[in-house]
Amino acid sequence: MLLEDQRFLHEDLERLEQGISDRVLEDPRQIRDRLNRDHQISGFLNRIQQQSKRLLDIYNDTEGLRNKEVQSISTGDPFDQFYKQFNEIKDFHRRYPNEPVENLERAYKRKAPGEGESATAEIDHMFTGEEAYGRFLDLTRLHEDYLNLPGVQSRRITYLQYLTIFDHFTPPHCPIKRPEKTTDQYFSYVGKLGEYLEGFLRRTRPLEDLDKTFASFDQEFEKAWEAKDLPGWGAEAQPVGPAAPVTEGTGEGIWCPDCEKEFKNENVYKNHLSGKKHTKAAEARKANALSVNGTTNGQVDARSATKSSASSTAKNLKERAIAEREWRIRKYASTMETVRSDTRVNVERRQGMTERERQQELDALFAESAEPSLRPSGAADDDSDSSGDEKIYNPLKLPLAWDGKPIPYWLYKLHGLGVEFPCEICGNFVYMGRRAFDKHFNEARHIYGLKCLGITNTTLFREITVIEDALKLWDKIARDKKKEKTGGENVVQMEDAEGNVMPEKVYYDLQKQGLL
Repeated sequence: MLLEDQRFLHEDLERLEQGISDRVLEDPRQIRDRLNRDHQISGFLNRIQQQSKRLLDIYNDTEGLRNKEVQSISTGDPFDQFYKQFNEIKDFHRRYPNEPVENLERAYKRKAPGEGESATAEIDHMFTGEEAYGRFLDLTRLHEDYLNLPGVQSRRITYLQYLTIFDHFTPPHCPIKRPEKTTDQYFSYVGKLGEYLEGFLRRTRPLEDLDKTFASFDQEFEKAWEAKDLPGWGAEAQPVGPAAPVTEGTGEGIWCPDCEKEFKNENVYKNHLSGKKHTKAAEARKANALSVNGTTNGQVDARSATKSSASSTAKNLKERAIAEREWRIRKYASTMETVRSDTRVNVERRQGMTERERQQELDALFAESAEPSLRPSGAADDDSDSSGDEKIYNPLKLPLAWDGKPIPYWLYKLHGLGVEFPCEICGNFVYMGRRAFDKHFNEARHIYGLKCLGITNTTLFREITVIEDALKLWDKIARDKKKEKTGGENVVQMEDAEGNVMPEKVYYDLQKQGLL
């Protein structure tokens, strides 16, 4: 019955296209409903590809079954073939009387909330409460794994700082050195971080061709790896031998090649030689030197050379895998920079809330997302017109939070949002609260106002908001620089009996005190 399968597949494709067009015309207001719609469309598109592949196989007819069926219908008695297939269908349903009949018209039709559609349950299980249906990232577990990595345990950073540097793998943001990156713990960490970011992109962007995007990331990595242009994995970062530290410091103190650290004090340097950290670093450096040199009393052992080359190949493969994961993490983070910044703002906001307020916010979020599914279809249209006319009771004129409701009054008083800070340099713009006022000195508006006044060094003009004060300070700085320049050229140098050279004023002061 290939012809019936062929007809069924054509009907299925048409129903799928109709279902997709019905959902594309919708415009959900909430992110939960929008994600549910996108995932349903993505599932329909995948089914279209599968059904189209089956349909092409039938048309190709590699085994000739379709031609045989067409010939049997066209050459013989058509009623005999019809009653034969009819008896087969009756026999099938006689053996399986409870077999449900698939109704394609209802299968892909958009069901009303009252008909019991629970497609959003899949969306509810996709995201955690911290992710808020794909609005924010949830990297709390990965932050704990990062803090337990070798090389990071002595440098504790907060979760807010981790959200800023989790895609940085080179100093000074990342204190992990190249030998420490080849450990299994670090390899597992970057693998989990890459898997989470990739899964987050697939969950929040189901209609994008992410496989093509990820393939382009891999091609860019291949080119960068062959050119040795990856940050932290270049040829110059690889130590050559036992006496080849990455840097020798500033040259002013004492350099320890084992720890790759500079000490200003000699006593501190001597005391650290007996420490556990220095002992482990010295042993690791010695083992690395033996593996690289592979020599014993100046004669190369063939067996040790083979082992050294095998270990070097395995090490290079592992470094390549780690570098590839780091590259993908950077690319993932660059594609969702907006979500990342929203996450930092959300974490900073939630840090100023109590546990009770956090729980109330989560309950309100789930209640708001579940509210449309509990309404009948007609009530949603009636409420859409009246929802825009609702007025929020806000007699104190408090700022609105992310959910459109006024923030608590205690938070308003805590941040001093009722205090006005005008800035004449910014065009008499008024900043509400001390925090916004301090932050605006580094923003483009204030810097542009200073440049319009002819001021280039903006770091010295913090807390200055009046144009007259800024011009006076800039003139004073210019006069001081000019005076210092001219004064340094006209200084009279004096020399004492021992040959010490000093300015004239210092010479006479020392002479009056009887020190010369």
